Parts: sequence; C-alpha cells; structure tokens
Amino acid sequence: MLTITSELRDRIVAHARADHPDEACGVVAGPEGSDRPERFIPMLNAARSPTFYEFDSGDLLRLYREMDDRDEVPVVIYHSHTATEAYPSRTDVSYASEPHAHYVLVSTRETGTDDGPYEFRSFRIVDGVITEEEVTVVDAY
Repeated sequence: MLTITSELRDRIVAHARADHPDEACGVVAGPEGSDRPERFIPMLNAARSPTFYEFDSGDLLRLYREMDDRDEVPVVIYHSHTATEAYPSRTDVSYASEPHAHYVLVSTRETGTDDGPYEFRSFRIVDGVITEEEVTVVDAY
C-alpha cells in the first residue's frame, strides 16, 4: 500500500497536467527504510514525447548522488500517460529497476491540462510482474 499526502498527490497531478500533451516524470524521495514519500522532485522528460518518458541520464545521476548524500531513496517514481489509462506499459515494466519503489501513474487522457477527472494509481513492479496496490491519501504523516 502507498500512503501519500494530498499535497504530494496534487503536485504530481499538477506536473502531469502542466507537461501534457507530453508525459511528465519525476521522483518523490523519502528517508531510507521509511517507505514514506516526502521530497517532490519533478524531472524533465528527456524524450519530450506524448507516448514515452525517459529521465535525462545526467539529471538522474545527480539525483541519485543527492539522495545518497541525504540518506534518501526513491519511494515513488511517477509518470503520466496522456492518451491511455494509468497502467504500466511494456516499456514502463522494462525500465522498472527499483523493486522497493511505488510506481505511480497519472492519466490525463480525459482532461489534458484542465482541472477535472484523472486517474492516479500505484503499482509495484518486480521482475516484470505488475501488482496494483491501494493508495491512501492523508493530510499529513
């Protein structure tokens, strides 16, 4: 189960809407061993694509060094789907390399950049196996 604050959920959704029609991507880091997402880190989709996302390798390296210095791990790795449901694609699964991370997907297919309905779902992806998990949104931890 993923427990996330409403503020972090809203920031992820806002990023997805802002980058629409391209996919948005980013990380929410948290203290190592806590499974608690705390620090929102929007990233640039280096692919600049409506159907694919890719972290810039230099940005990703800097992020992992920074997280290491702060004793953090990527608790949530998120991205958006702009024309399909919030469910991992084969490509998403092939790039899922953090077995302890929650892979959050937001779909902006219904409203694009506008306010309105969206899908916000979380998955564990381990050894190519996708398992959807419950998302609990709280005001604060």
